[in-house]
Amino acid sequence: MNKTVITAALAAVIASASFGVASAAPAPAQHRAPAHAQPAHPQPPAVRPAPAPQAYGRWQQAPRRYSAPRYVAPRGSQARAWSYGQRMPAQYRTRTYVVTDYGHYGLRAPPRGYQYVRSGNDVVLTAVATGLITAVIAGLFN
Repeated sequence: MNKTVITAALAAVIASASFGVASAAPAPAQHRAPAHAQPAHPQPPAVRPAPAPQAYGRWQQAPRRYSAPRYVAPRGSQARAWSYGQRMPAQYRTRTYVVTDYGHYGLRAPPRGYQYVRSGNDVVLTAVATGLITAVIAGLFN
């Protein structure tokens, strides 16, 4: 055989063997400072964003019950149990049923575009424009 061919084949075998060993070795830690080293410039403390206000769950039991005037359902309907995703009829979205003094009843201010509506002993958080229910606070009133 030709000496050049044997040398090239031997070089290829050695190169492929060393490539396999190099890929099996763990990669060296790059850009790591020793544990005892201090950063060159002191870092400012991390600023955490303010926590978002807790949203009401889709359904929750009121932690406390309040006294309120007697409830009378809108004409043509009756008090019922509402749930997330349903739409309240327009007759519930009138001044008679909207809870405007929510702070008096321990409720947070509704998000912009939403309002609290009373239905029986429950309070329902609905979208003002569509009546879409986003939360039900059950048993708020006696």
